[in-house]
Amino acid sequence: MNASHDWLKAFVPHTLDADQLAEKLSRHVATVDGVLRLNAELAPFVVGQVMASEKIPDTKLSFNKVDDGSGELLEVVCGAPNVVVGTKYPFARTGTRMPAGLLIEKRKIRGFTSNGMLCSSRELGLGDDHDGILPLETQVPNGTPLLDVLKVGDVRLEVDVLANRPDLLSQRGLAREVSALTGVPMQRPSELAAVAALASASRGATEASSGGATVRVEDLAGCPRYMAVVIRGVTVGPSPAWLVARLDGVGARSINNVVDVTNYMLHGFGQPMHAFDLGTLAQSTIVVRRGRAGEKMKTLDSVERTLSGEMTIIADAERAVAIGGVMGGENSEVSATTRDILLEVAQFEPVRLRATRKAVGLNTDASYRYERGIDGAVIPELIAFASSLITQVAGGAVEGAPIDVGASIPSLPDVTVRPSRVSRVIGVPLSPETITQRLVSVGFSVTQAGPDALAVRVPSWRNDVFREIDLVEEVARLGGFDALPDELRAFRPGNAPDDPVHLLSLKVREALVAEGLFETKPLPFVQGDASTHVRVENPLADDEPSLRTSVLETLGKRAEYNLNRGSGDVRLFEIGSVFSPGATALPDEEIRVGALLMGARRPPHFTDPKPPAYDAWDAKHLAERIVNIVFSERDISYHVNVDGTLWKLCEGDAVVGAVRLLALDAPVWASPAFGVEVMLHRFGRDLVAQKGANAWAHNSDVSRSAASTAVRYRPLPVTPAAQFDVALLVPDGTPAASVEAVIRRDAGELLESVVLFDEFRGTGVPAGHRSLAWALTFRHPERTLRDKEVEGRRSKLLKTLEGELGVRPRAG
Repeated sequence: MNASHDWLKAFVPHTLDADQLAEKLSRHVATVDGVLRLNAELAPFVVGQVMASEKIPDTKLSFNKVDDGSGELLEVVCGAPNVVVGTKYPFARTGTRMPAGLLIEKRKIRGFTSNGMLCSSRELGLGDDHDGILPLETQVPNGTPLLDVLKVGDVRLEVDVLANRPDLLSQRGLAREVSALTGVPMQRPSELAAVAALASASRGATEASSGGATVRVEDLAGCPRYMAVVIRGVTVGPSPAWLVARLDGVGARSINNVVDVTNYMLHGFGQPMHAFDLGTLAQSTIVVRRGRAGEKMKTLDSVERTLSGEMTIIADAERAVAIGGVMGGENSEVSATTRDILLEVAQFEPVRLRATRKAVGLNTDASYRYERGIDGAVIPELIAFASSLITQVAGGAVEGAPIDVGASIPSLPDVTVRPSRVSRVIGVPLSPETITQRLVSVGFSVTQAGPDALAVRVPSWRNDVFREIDLVEEVARLGGFDALPDELRAFRPGNAPDDPVHLLSLKVREALVAEGLFETKPLPFVQGDASTHVRVENPLADDEPSLRTSVLETLGKRAEYNLNRGSGDVRLFEIGSVFSPGATALPDEEIRVGALLMGARRPPHFTDPKPPAYDAWDAKHLAERIVNIVFSERDISYHVNVDGTLWKLCEGDAVVGAVRLLALDAPVWASPAFGVEVMLHRFGRDLVAQKGANAWAHNSDVSRSAASTAVRYRPLPVTPAAQFDVALLVPDGTPAASVEAVIRRDAGELLESVVLFDEFRGTGVPAGHRSLAWALTFRHPERTLRDKEVEGRRSKLLKTLEGELGVRPRAG
């Protein structure tokens, strides 16, 4: 979700800059994935005032003297017809680059020198008006940054809101959290400072009328509550600048003043709304009903949709006019000729709406919020806000009372939380007062319910809180997870044994890492053949809709990824699940270990510059290594059957593993790829049958060592490396390791590898010295390194080596 820094400050006038706010939200609320500064390209522009102006004969140009706050008047030639002496305009000094890419330079125009440029809104990228330069109604000193005047320098925060927190899908929802974290009270934005109160609603269980309109709800299961208000006499047109700026701050496009207000309420308060042209509604009636078989309607995106009886439809007395909670119809949209509108503010059932949205192939901002659940209790408040804004920006007046059909929204149940339980789970003693303060700061009501019990009233917008542990999490996150202790503390060990497959996996993993293989963790999805693979009903990607039947399927894709980036030495393994069609609706699942070998058997060295490539016997050795680890816990034997290029690892007649030559989509220079796969799950199952689960409970050394070791994963590099060789004259008494230590210390964080590849003694090498050559590889994780950067590191290294160790470059 996009959040506007300026809009959040309108709710909570805090003093944090955008980066500080993003850091606080990420630590306590939801991860901020990005911070985008809007109109940052306007930072060099300033306010300039025209102090004198004269027309250039026989042209449409004018010669002006502009005060840009620098202390001297600048001569500027301008082609705009609306230059007025004494007026202030956006000014681009010489050296400024325009948003479109043009560099402003000092130049001669019709015999006059121009030192800068007076700008129009179009040239600034702020509008389409190119008829004249943009006058500024401001009294700020000349030279003031333009962004301080126009207030278009908002910052957009990209917040990763999880599905269980729909209350954060609005500026007000995030502002609640900002208020709690900063201690600054919330307020209404200035545009909502004076909201006119509406008359008491005209209520009805299934039908109500007011303002010349009628609402009838026939599908209460799909639409528990529907409110509407009639506003007559509006003038549809462009929105004011403040409203356009609010929407632009969150990445929404301005359409017209009426529609923009509904989008303002959606992004600002998390409540989708829709405005109908009342004049297009048959009998001025809204009917909320199920769709009818074969019924069709063209939505606002000009696509004709087929409706069904499983959908909640908004209709008038004759035809469908909107898909409830998803999108309105073309036949009732607000246009330039609209004079009367009916504003809809409703609540729709999330499960039904999700099914509807998928059936019609639409995903809108409204459906996204409805699917996760909105705060139905604030609908009366928000319809008043929206009505007031529409009359403020589009004129007109509310006619009659709001219409309110359906049931009142019940309160969420209270939850009891024990302070002792909070302290025990978090690991830090917290007083009831501290717990209460944190919960109250985000809208909960707390009362004492006993010696060790607090009764917590859950606010209407927090439908994710219904258990004690949910409140414990609230207390922990508001205090900061990073503030919790990270030391290991005493605990009571459980009596449940570790799963044998888990213990076997730990041993196999340690052995394969010791063999020099890297572990991967890919998703188990592949393209697959429908006759052999299990297809996922709702795949993450259309090109990978099936579950793998072999670990080598995904390892092969990882190898191809490396080959496409010029890396042919691949040593990968994975311990994961594979799937096959089962006797029931669910597939059969088992755990296997797979490994893939290709390319050089070991890194090159100057004593062995071209090491041999992996062959089938290396793969067979690795398979035996895996099997021997597992078989060491069993009183059985194994043998290997040879079948062409395929080794089968068997236990009696049962195949428990294989070694294969893999067919990859590989370039011609790539070495053969060999795959090993062993059925780990089968071994673990048989171990339980032979020795019993309790026998494995004592094998805890591996579990403890693995649990105390943090495993860090990082992506494979995708940017090109920069490499150079350096040959050095090293005194015989100086170890090569000392030279390499200095290289690693001073080369910087971009150094990826240092390889000693040559030693030479003889012609050209002074007595008492030897020539040693290293290959250095540098890589930036995000971009290609420039030649100047690499050469700078090389020069610095050579200077340091000569100063510390007396090592100098070898000439020639």
